[in-house]
Amino acid sequence: MLTELRITGFGGQGVIRFGYLLGKAASIYDGKQATMTQSFGPEARGSACSSQVVISDGRVLYPYVTVPEVVVAMSQEGFTKHGENIKEGGTLIIDDDLVKPERIKKGIKVFAIPSTRFAEEMGAKIVANIVMFGFFTAVTQLIRPESAKKAIKSSFREKLIELNLKAFDKGYQYGKDVLSQASAAKSQAHAGR
Repeated sequence: MLTELRITGFGGQGVIRFGYLLGKAASIYDGKQATMTQSFGPEARGSACSSQVVISDGRVLYPYVTVPEVVVAMSQEGFTKHGENIKEGGTLIIDDDLVKPERIKKGIKVFAIPSTRFAEEMGAKIVANIVMFGFFTAVTQLIRPESAKKAIKSSFREKLIELNLKAFDKGYQYGKDVLSQASAAKSQAHAGR
């Protein structure tokens, strides 16, 4: 099985770090194959950037994303640029305080989390990408949460690990809650028929 993903936002949001952690969790701790490529706008911070990750159970023969199954949009500009280019039946994950989707293809599953607001409430806006990483891990189930946490522990300085793990847990729990609410709503809909 091969999955193509694109994480998009603006410089300074940790979009590249998200892609790096995802690839590391998948390849080192989940035993899969993964590649990551990245792109930046001409400015260092504030311009559009994206991280493309390919995860596979076998060898990755082509490291670039063509049509992603999953798009994570952490900014409106990122969504505008990449949000409509999702494989049929794919998944769109957004920071719902920063992204207001104009058009979404029919059949796309949409998951939303106020990741930047949650990070601000934790007193560290800089961990919004890790809150989103936790949410992503819960709703896509592409990598194990234990693998994601190992990737975090091995990628940050000692004094930043605890904060980042808390941010991951915040997003992961929110994702689990979203999935259980969706499941309950689906069960009620079936029962009402």
